[in-house]
Amino acid sequence: MASLIKRIRQRFGISAPRMTVRTHLAWYWRWLGLTVVGAVSLALALWMYDAGRRFAGFDSSEVQEELTRLRSTVTRLEQETAQLRALADAADARLKIELSAQAQLAAQVKQFEDENTRLKEDIAFFEGLVPSGRIADSVSIQRFTVQPGAIPGEYRYRVLLLQGGKRERPFQGSIQFSANLQTKGRDAIVPLNGDGMAENGSRALSFKFFHRLEGTFRTPPAGQVRSIQVRIFETGSNEARTTQSVNLP
Repeated sequence: MASLIKRIRQRFGISAPRMTVRTHLAWYWRWLGLTVVGAVSLALALWMYDAGRRFAGFDSSEVQEELTRLRSTVTRLEQETAQLRALADAADARLKIELSAQAQLAAQVKQFEDENTRLKEDIAFFEGLVPSGRIADSVSIQRFTVQPGAIPGEYRYRVLLLQGGKRERPFQGSIQFSANLQTKGRDAIVPLNGDGMAENGSRALSFKFFHRLEGTFRTPPAGQVRSIQVRIFETGSNEARTTQSVNLP
């Protein structure tokens, strides 16, 4: 009993431990205070960061203005590039048209020159016939020319045929083209392959007075071609009525 009374005196008596009374603060006021302190700290930090950049010579407003100016310049340059590209395309189209027209004109000039050459040949041919006063009663080759073509191994030929005499009926027959070539040390005669030609190198003929024939042929790839020969056959006959050859350079 005495020990119990002693403990009570120690608890509530003069020797009892000191007791501190504190005012209770609600939790939401504590959070509000922390939020305010954090916001102020963040604002202060941002201000200090911006002040530091200004002090170092960096200004965000100037950077934004420069960025806007650069974007405007890029837009202007893109527009100018598009205009220049359109002008270049138009100039290229005009150049192609002019080149095409020039090529067509050159082809027409070449065609007119060929036609002029043929007319001159015809004039010379008929001028040569007038003084004679008489033409032999037969089919003859008045002119046979061979010229190199656009590609190797290709040639262009022109033949002018004439039927003399009374000309009571048209001449019916064929003209045959062949090449005299040398291959492996031996001479050979082979038919030519060309426009309108059969496998034996012949083309059909039917005319009464005179006949002009022209076209292209290709020489055999093997062997060296020495000359081109043309022969005229009449229908029903295996013997050539006339023959003429042209040497190739």
